[in-house]
Amino acid sequence: MKRNALRAGTVERARKLRRNATDAEKRLWSALREKLPEAKFRRQVPLGPYIADFASHRHKLIVEVDGGQHGEPANAAKDMARTGFLEGEGYRVLRVWNNDVLGNSEGVIEQIAASLAVPMEEANS
Repeated sequence: MKRNALRAGTVERARKLRRNATDAEKRLWSALREKLPEAKFRRQVPLGPYIADFASHRHKLIVEVDGGQHGEPANAAKDMARTGFLEGEGYRVLRVWNNDVLGNSEGVIEQIAASLAVPMEEANS
């Protein structure tokens, strides 16, 4: 997705989200940089109409850190549409919960590392 194909204000919104990261996002960002530097994750990455929490373009993997609002039925359709769009762009989407990042960051990093090792064809089967 080319930068000029983004909605107006998307880059500015992504910058704001980077500056105002949640505690879970801060912890995961630190862990990703320390434990999985070869994956070259970026944070708050504009992709089409969405901003992915963390994206490794090299591995075509997006990690979304979800809070409690994502468990509400009203948000399920939005999350499905978002995931569908991102998968249509060739990415795999891994969703993790805030409380898992904060309470078991090592386990979350292991889950992400395992996802990085799965070839795209196997992930879509």
